[in-house]
Amino acid sequence: MISSVAGYLASLALLAGVLVWLARRYPQWPLFRWLPPIVLTYLCAMLLAASGIWAINDAQTRAYAEIKRLLVPAMILLLLLQCRLGQLLRLGPRLLAAFALAAGGIMLGCVVAFVLFRSALGEGAWGVFATLAGSWLGGTANMVAVQAALEVPEADLGYALLVDSIDYSLWLMLLLALVPFAPRFNAWARARSLLPPPADDATLAQSTAGESQLLLLAGVGLLGAVVSDQLGQWLGGQGFFTVSVVRILAVTAIGLALAYTPLARLSGSDNLASALLYLMVATIASRTSFADLASAPLYLVAGLVILLVHGAIMLVAARLLRLDLFTCGVASLANIGGVASAPILAAAYSRQLVPVGVLMALLGYVVGTAGGLLVGRVLMGLGGVET
Repeated sequence: MISSVAGYLASLALLAGVLVWLARRYPQWPLFRWLPPIVLTYLCAMLLAASGIWAINDAQTRAYAEIKRLLVPAMILLLLLQCRLGQLLRLGPRLLAAFALAAGGIMLGCVVAFVLFRSALGEGAWGVFATLAGSWLGGTANMVAVQAALEVPEADLGYALLVDSIDYSLWLMLLLALVPFAPRFNAWARARSLLPPPADDATLAQSTAGESQLLLLAGVGLLGAVVSDQLGQWLGGQGFFTVSVVRILAVTAIGLALAYTPLARLSGSDNLASALLYLMVATIASRTSFADLASAPLYLVAGLVILLVHGAIMLVAARLLRLDLFTCGVASLANIGGVASAPILAAAYSRQLVPVGVLMALLGYVVGTAGGLLVGRVLMGLGGVET
């Protein structure tokens, strides 16, 4: 049994690192085709926790609290360094409108699913749908940020991760399967394909990061976390805008501001943020168990309901606004799949459109956390949860 804080953190980092390395080294393994490394990290950490490998004493509990307090804001800040709002606005009004409608469909779907399944899942289901909204509006990093801000129980993040992985995979397969039917869809929607010119790939590419850049980025991320934590202590209070919520909102604003500084040109921020994300997911999973995931099948069905509501809104929008299938599909996947999959769908239409998918997915990082918090606030009100 590992009782020290150093051993606790080292084992979590090693677990996440090994799984990510295996996924990159052996992508052909069937396991990695169905379960991404982020989900495997969560499941394996739960298995180890159930086996009693960690003592989970007071020292480790304090370390867990400090990790969430500092590393989650640092991760959000590093992700947002690449998100220049001016660059995102170059996508044009049609793509931005499609993205907004896709996001609205996900938020409405979460409300519908909560109302339909609340009696079966219990009042605490609001936290699952809030964290899932954070992920399906932005990415897994936004999910973790919403979980930290709203202090959602660790087990509920496990539900959200499973729904995010399995239901998202089904949605991705559907959107890719629809690509050959684009002409028919566009004729039905009377679509006017007015795609903007692709963004310059040079603005999206990053060179290999050196140790000086990584150290500087790590320092900036941690300093931003400390500043946002202090702002949370000063401005946070009772009600919805607690210390943790203000902390996440503050670091989001700081990250967007720093995107206009020379720091944004440093390479490695996305890789460093991803490393922090895996460490955070492993740490959260170490505090839960499989016994807490008894309602997983019902949550998977609820996730499909969210996608059905989202898809129905996109179909109506396509008909009324004459949006082509590419615009609808990439806007949808930029929310639900993020940077990892929106460019894949864009490339299925044309390789020249990959930057469009990347930029739309980056927009999700900007709105994902705030959108998840908004959904959480609405669901708390519907569920009668005191704020």
